[in-house]
Amino acid sequence: MPRIVVAPDGRRLAVEERGKPDGTPVFLLHGTPGSRLGPSPRAQVLYRLGVRLITFDRPGYGLSDRMPNRTVASIAADVATIADELEVGRFAVVGRSGGAPHALACAALLPERTTRVAALVSIAPHGAEGLDWFAGMTESNVFEYLVARAGPHLAATRLAAQAEQIRADPESKVLSLGQEGSDSDRRIISDHGLRRMMVRNFTEALRHSADGWVDDVLAFSSEWGFDPAVIRVPTLVWHGENDVFAPVGHSRWLGKRIPNATVRIQHGVAHLDALSVLPRVLPWLTRELGHQMG
Repeated sequence: MPRIVVAPDGRRLAVEERGKPDGTPVFLLHGTPGSRLGPSPRAQVLYRLGVRLITFDRPGYGLSDRMPNRTVASIAADVATIADELEVGRFAVVGRSGGAPHALACAALLPERTTRVAALVSIAPHGAEGLDWFAGMTESNVFEYLVARAGPHLAATRLAAQAEQIRADPESKVLSLGQEGSDSDRRIISDHGLRRMMVRNFTEALRHSADGWVDDVLAFSSEWGFDPAVIRVPTLVWHGENDVFAPVGHSRWLGKRIPNATVRIQHGVAHLDALSVLPRVLPWLTRELGHQMG
């Protein structure tokens, strides 16, 4: 059962913990759409790595209350609230896909508490200077963002209909990712265990409404509320070169914008390979904090 943490404005946030209870705390921020039950390393892997993995439903997803008009920056305050409730002082943060910009928000806005941050298959900010934002992006994602830019009502109407279809047949959403994605994405989806985790993730994310999904897309289509250039904590930017959901140019832009970021572009892989790269990223994330904790 999730732990319910209450934000200062009264919103409920649904939180899960996995791995080693006294391990190095790492927040994992889920994709879009997604939930606290999104794919993550097995408990024994987390325990072996000494990781206390903390996940939560972003506002409007799963069991977390909606936050009207939220921005990408808004999530940093929720992470701080959860950390306070769990008596966690400093922590690392990793975000995957739609979670990656929110992870970068923690690095920018909580520099005294965020030790390291990893952004896996991230998008760049709306209006990123010098970036052709839609270049290489699959048609359905381009349309989704264009609808969001046209107005909240249109985005809500379109995504509510999609969410209803996913609730009726969540595996169809997973399979559609394979149809639109690369050969590498299809290989990931062919893994029965990962596909089952993805189905559970989408089912929980949209159990009540499409609100979280709508608000994510609107946040990505607006100003983030911070400039990645202010980030000073150690940052890893990882991307699969063949990604068509969040094209690799976005991470290349972020790598140039964030001072001293480590950029890893992997050949022959794509968007969903971020699911399998996480166990290799965790040791890097916990290095500094694990050393400080003795």
